[in-house]
Amino acid sequence: MLNIVLFGPPGAGKGTQSERLIDKYGLIHLSTGDIFRANIKGETELGVLAKSFMDKGQLVPDQVTINMLRSEVEKHDSPKGFIFDGFPRTNAQAKALDELLENLNTSISVMLALEVEENELKVRLKKRAEVSGRIDDANPEVIENRIRVYNQETSPVKNYYQEQNKFVGIDGIGSINDITERLFAAINNI
Repeated sequence: MLNIVLFGPPGAGKGTQSERLIDKYGLIHLSTGDIFRANIKGETELGVLAKSFMDKGQLVPDQVTINMLRSEVEKHDSPKGFIFDGFPRTNAQAKALDELLENLNTSISVMLALEVEENELKVRLKKRAEVSGRIDDANPEVIENRIRVYNQETSPVKNYYQEQNKFVGIDGIGSINDITERLFAAINNI
């Protein structure tokens, strides 16, 4: 089973690239952001709770995220693998994900980290807000806070996978196709 953590700061291109990885490798896409947005739109209890954190650019608490993800993973019978987009965001989540996958007799194959400098992220997020209408991408203060939270709280998860020799940094600058080819090459070298 091929299980990929697609990692990177807000605006790095995780959503765009995950679609291409899904198509090529037949993976099931699990995006915590998409799952949260669906719950927010449906005004579920989880959605209301998640929205209160997301509106401030903060991370949703680990236990809420982990329980939600466990439910999503268990919906699939005999998958080829998963691509985790936007998860894990903390070392506690990474450990919980390892435990969850261990119970399914599998593990994370690789963490692919899209590396993009901050100024480029801000340009991309502003553009995404204009195209997709995502309000959270339109507010410069929220963007600044999301990047700061990523750098302080999420970025250290790279070390967790580096210690397991499962981390691969990918240059996230260039054409979408060039970045996709870099990701394919990294996966093919596992």
